[in-house]
Amino acid sequence: MTATDRSLELINTAAQAAADKLAHDVIAYDVSDVLSITDAFLLASAPNDRQVRAIVDEIEERLLKELGAKPVRREGDRESRWILLDYVDIVVHVQHSEERVFYALERLWKDCPELKLPADAEATRGKAEEHQRLRDAEAAEEPGGEW
Repeated sequence: MTATDRSLELINTAAQAAADKLAHDVIAYDVSDVLSITDAFLLASAPNDRQVRAIVDEIEERLLKELGAKPVRREGDRESRWILLDYVDIVVHVQHSEERVFYALERLWKDCPELKLPADAEATRGKAEEHQRLRDAEAAEEPGGEW
């Protein structure tokens, strides 16, 4: 079994919305062969709680406006470290970068086929590592930034 056309449409719209709000490391997996509850997962991350919320809000707005889709469940709003949007056909996970590294959902789903995403979303890959390298370099240049 593979993800339905509707699932792919939802995933691509959500991935583009996440990329437009500067999400990092946007990736999608076709989980339809291993899960009966959904067809696909979309993962995205951001370096702070405010951006996590902005990405989630943009995804919800775009999916509703463009495709008439509303999530049946939204979890994780209180702290905005990991927000889950359940659209039945797809599940969107937007995580703070630290949670993304800690929980490493990619490892759980690495055997599932990766879905092709819009070019803007594909371009987000490696952004988290790039930003971390820049922060580390800046910290090393600051007086007292390195022991």
